[in-house]
Amino acid sequence: MAATTTESVTLPVVGMTCAACQRHVEEALRSTEGVSEARVDLMAHRAHVAFDPKVAPPEKLVAAIRQAGYDAVLPRGESAEPVRDHDAGSARKAWVMLVAGAVAMILAMPLGQDMGAIDQALMRALPWLYSVPPQALRWTLLVGTAVLLVWAGRPIFVNAWRGLLHRSTNMNTLVSLGTGVAFFYSAYATILPGSGQVYYDAVLLILGFLLLGKALEARAKKRALAALDSLSRMKPVTARRVIDGVQTVVPLDEIRPGDSVLVLPGERFPVDATVLEGRTTVDESMLTGESTPLERGPGGRVLAGSLNYDGAVTCRAESLGEATVLAQITRMVEQAQGSRAPMERLADRASAIFVPVVLALAAITCIAWLIATHSVALALANTVAVLVIACPCAMGLAVPAALTVAVGRGAQLGVLFKGGEALERLSNLNAIVLDKTGTLTVGRPVLESIHPLGSMPEPELLRMAAAAEERSNHPLAHAILDYAREAGVRWPAAEDIQILPGRGLTARVDGHDCMLGNEALFGEFFVRLPKDVTPPEAGVTRLWMAVDNVPVAYFDARDALRPEGAQAVAGLHHSGLRVLMLTGDSAASAGPIANQAGITELEAALDPAGKLARVRALQQEGLRVGMVGDGINDAGALAQADAGIAMGSGADLAQEAGDVLLLRATPAAIPAALDLARSTLRVMRQNLWWAVGYNVLGIPLAAGALYPAFHVLLSPWIAAAAMAFSSVSVLTNSLRLRRWQPTALASTATR
Repeated sequence: MAATTTESVTLPVVGMTCAACQRHVEEALRSTEGVSEARVDLMAHRAHVAFDPKVAPPEKLVAAIRQAGYDAVLPRGESAEPVRDHDAGSARKAWVMLVAGAVAMILAMPLGQDMGAIDQALMRALPWLYSVPPQALRWTLLVGTAVLLVWAGRPIFVNAWRGLLHRSTNMNTLVSLGTGVAFFYSAYATILPGSGQVYYDAVLLILGFLLLGKALEARAKKRALAALDSLSRMKPVTARRVIDGVQTVVPLDEIRPGDSVLVLPGERFPVDATVLEGRTTVDESMLTGESTPLERGPGGRVLAGSLNYDGAVTCRAESLGEATVLAQITRMVEQAQGSRAPMERLADRASAIFVPVVLALAAITCIAWLIATHSVALALANTVAVLVIACPCAMGLAVPAALTVAVGRGAQLGVLFKGGEALERLSNLNAIVLDKTGTLTVGRPVLESIHPLGSMPEPELLRMAAAAEERSNHPLAHAILDYAREAGVRWPAAEDIQILPGRGLTARVDGHDCMLGNEALFGEFFVRLPKDVTPPEAGVTRLWMAVDNVPVAYFDARDALRPEGAQAVAGLHHSGLRVLMLTGDSAASAGPIANQAGITELEAALDPAGKLARVRALQQEGLRVGMVGDGINDAGALAQADAGIAMGSGADLAQEAGDVLLLRATPAAIPAALDLARSTLRVMRQNLWWAVGYNVLGIPLAAGALYPAFHVLLSPWIAAAAMAFSSVSVLTNSLRLRRWQPTALASTATR
């Protein structure tokens, strides 16, 4: 059987207005043969689709969306058909309709019931209006409203009709039905004078407020997606390639790995690269949240999109295009913003039945008013009010709006959430487990001393140790290599290197079996360690070395607590979290670090399986556990934890695993990430309560619930204004997260 090839594509979708639309597009795509996954982003109006190109080519996906009553285009290629965005010009149309509605309201005054002082004031201000024959006013309003209805409301009615053809309903259905009923009833009253009141002003004002709400929504959505847009704009389109001392400005696509690229002061680096010549300072704040300029010289790593401040530097291009850290961050942010949070399932379930329920309530309202009052005018007005006040948009935007803004704000601060589910899980933790090396400590131990155990001289020990550790990424390996380089030691290439996570490694150097690691590793290989060796000092990590299964030396290295480590732990305690440290180092080396950081629960000498087991044990106690780590040793615990937080630098972005990635390897970012997640969850809940409460209260008011006791009715155009305000208020509340700042206990993460 031939293997299935899966590709993915992101398609712009036009015509979605609410959560019901989002659900219909997703169902249309998922029911298409060859589609394995489909996720629709209501905020960004796009669909992310995984598909088998042999069964469902992109053109078939576009056709499926169009058959569902919406429109889409291919992101690239000549086969893509241009699609007009129906939301374009909504603001201009909105103001025209609102002004026309106000004029229609004035013109309809002589046709309605006596309104006392208002009528008398208008008669004094516009006496000519009351001298115009009523039938002439009615026909003027009919013609004017019909023209404006076609001009401004056509996309709404077309979308509603498409939905009807495909047996689906959405917000356009409610608005079209409400305005259509009001218009045709008014036209009937115009053609047959004396048949009833006219509601042309309500028709125009309803559409005006709807379009105004859509324009404000579009503006708010653009602001919510601003962080992603700013990341996209950071990538230059050209680069200065240097060949034999001659520089040429070429399109970025022509740069290849290994090319020399010149970057002048004030320019952004076009690729991930290593500095060859020159010294400068760079600003990586948009990538890592680090606002302090960072010095870079020969051998220094620079990232695409970062700003070169004050020196011309020549760099060797390494990662290009989609492989750059900037591209990976942009892709992660885009995927996270388009993801679904578990809380959104409530809105999805509600949106599935929302419009049919509103249609049923509108029918009940109409029948009840006809029976109670025998007034077609009152029944019509209240029915239209029920149809237009219902707002599925607010419910559909409640969670994704907050998620989109929060993910973008987190990216600006160097905190990458890998989706809505990750953010929600992070906000609900009550225990946090911290690795030591590279998480709370600097992660770059310094080798303090070498202690031979036999006749092998120190330079030879260092040479063999450096050869074995050269391909290891462990912090102790870096300590040995740095020490060897400073001593001017040269070493051969090792063979048969085997990394044993949490214990050490084995290798073959100059024909000898070399082993470096902790006591657990030596116990595994039944190599006895000498008993007369002085225990390491507090805060010192010891690395043992054996050649041909004979202990020959041990190396003592010391790591230091990061300057903001104690403050970060204090922030976690202040948040009500139980804080533990799990480390593979000995208790003697980890104890002082834990004391300095303010951690009282320490478990040392744990291998990866031990860390994983401890996380599971905490979960069995009923705790929701977050694990913070930075290495391969922590991968199992990160995956097991309710929320995994990976510490890392931008250069290692692709290798990080976890639900949250901290681009800056600083513990101060941990409480900042937790605080942002909790703030986002609060905004999500506020949005959902507002959206649900608005509809629960608004629909009965529109139906006339206050009329029996207070004789208060909600005019249809006021209901439309309230509907527009509902969606805008949800987006505005979400936009507060753009100004979010970490608390004082975590503020060092973003300085």
